[in-house]
Amino acid sequence: MAKRIFLFLLSNILVITTIGIVLSLFNVSPYQNVNGNLDLVSLLIFSAVVGFTGSFVSLAISRWMAKMMMGVKVINPDGQLSPYERDLVERVYRLSRAAGLTKMPQVGIYQSPEVNAFATGSSKRRSLVAVSTGLLQEMDDDAIEGVLAHEVAHIANGDMVTMTLLQGIVNTFVVFFARIAAWVASRFVREDLAPIVHFIAVIIFQIVFSILGSLVVFAFSRYREYHADRGGADLAGKDKMIHALRSLKHYTQRVRDDQASLSTLKINSKKGMSLFSTHPDLDDRISRLEAK
Repeated sequence: MAKRIFLFLLSNILVITTIGIVLSLFNVSPYQNVNGNLDLVSLLIFSAVVGFTGSFVSLAISRWMAKMMMGVKVINPDGQLSPYERDLVERVYRLSRAAGLTKMPQVGIYQSPEVNAFATGSSKRRSLVAVSTGLLQEMDDDAIEGVLAHEVAHIANGDMVTMTLLQGIVNTFVVFFARIAAWVASRFVREDLAPIVHFIAVIIFQIVFSILGSLVVFAFSRYREYHADRGGADLAGKDKMIHALRSLKHYTQRVRDDQASLSTLKINSKKGMSLFSTHPDLDDRISRLEAK
């Protein structure tokens, strides 16, 4: 299951866990009264502040982390470009203008035999579209066009910002219930051990509840893939988008499991659809587009 936790969720868990540890070390607990009992209203406010801080920090570093994790080489549009680099940049820019973007995304390539691509960034004005060398080498022009249109649609739809807001809500409840569970656990030990038990329990419950909360985020990720498919069809044409998805069916075994933490950013994932899938089944995506 850990391999299915994507980059945004992973960084989010690390951020809110770090915030929780720091606040616990400095004994910052404005939700407890002088008797050590919980003030649920104060706890909910505290949880929202911590939860949304974690998700927005994760969003802010998403483009940097994606470049680092995937080894993306960003193409300088004003530099000396090879023919395929220039063609890639021009395609992304053309699709971005058609999608109404006023600030062109960064365009990058990462070395991998997988046939895939991803889009990320903190906003429409600070975005990145990256493709694998495998995609450029294996796919024909129409399929590449469909893949790029799908990724540009993710940016135009503001998917990362929407996911951040959703993650902030999930985080709020994670922090809220983790501290309630930790407070209950600390009631079952001696008074002198209660602070230590509470500290450890907060971390454990926060991680466990974060993983459970990821089910909601994964469900949204699957929904947004359908939405990006429709957007890609509007930008590149329905036939090219369907052709791209059909072409991807031949290369699903090349999707790298060791980069599964980034699976939600890509156009497709290797494993079949489940509660922990970031992408719907390709056949289902194709049938929905054909029925459009």
